[in-house]
Amino acid sequence: MFGAMIIRRSSERGHADHGWLNSYHTFSFADYHDPRHMGFGPLRVINEDRVAPGQGFPTHAHRDMEILSYVLAGGLEHRDNMGNGSVLRPGHVQRMSAGNGVRHSEFNASKQEPVHFLQIWIEPESRGLKPGYEERVFTDEERRGVLRLIASRDARAGSVRIHQDLDLYASLLAPEDRVRHVLPAGRRAWIHVARGALEINGERLAAGDAAAVTEAGPLELVARAASEVLVFDMA
Repeated sequence: MFGAMIIRRSSERGHADHGWLNSYHTFSFADYHDPRHMGFGPLRVINEDRVAPGQGFPTHAHRDMEILSYVLAGGLEHRDNMGNGSVLRPGHVQRMSAGNGVRHSEFNASKQEPVHFLQIWIEPESRGLKPGYEERVFTDEERRGVLRLIASRDARAGSVRIHQDLDLYASLLAPEDRVRHVLPAGRRAWIHVARGALEINGERLAAGDAAAVTEAGPLELVARAASEVLVFDMA
């Protein structure tokens, strides 16, 4: 703990290895249940998934959830019953609003290389919404050395639209790069280190680690290695 910051270490996450799927669960999911880690505000799931070549999730259903996919390496092939089909690669952000019901599948697009991605679930402000889909590409240049807004309720700055009062930022940092985020009063933040190592207000975090922040004020992120980080700012 650092002030109003609580660190969630990568090694503390739930883990499931199904052979074709190697998954780490930041919050309770499937067979992993921890009443201390059921989510954080409207943020319900952060799964770090590695899917073997040619493998994936057959068609399945979701409802009443905002689902974001963020690819770290490889290609993720998506198809759904709304008629959408594409291959997501690093820099792609996909938002699927499950609403009153949607069916989709996700497969590794490669027969040779694994795909590594984050699946993020956010509880929407309202239930029973009309399902929706959106996809955007945020280049390395857009995310390098800055906190680039990639998802928000009002879709500002070209971000994908989610049905929740939550701003999601992504950043690619070179060693010793610094970025700053000021958390307003009445807000909370979840910071997830996707790759690399960095310090948040002097607290060291490695890949897979996260920090929960519940007190308003400045957050200083300093990369100690080439890093990729996501910052969730929410009511």
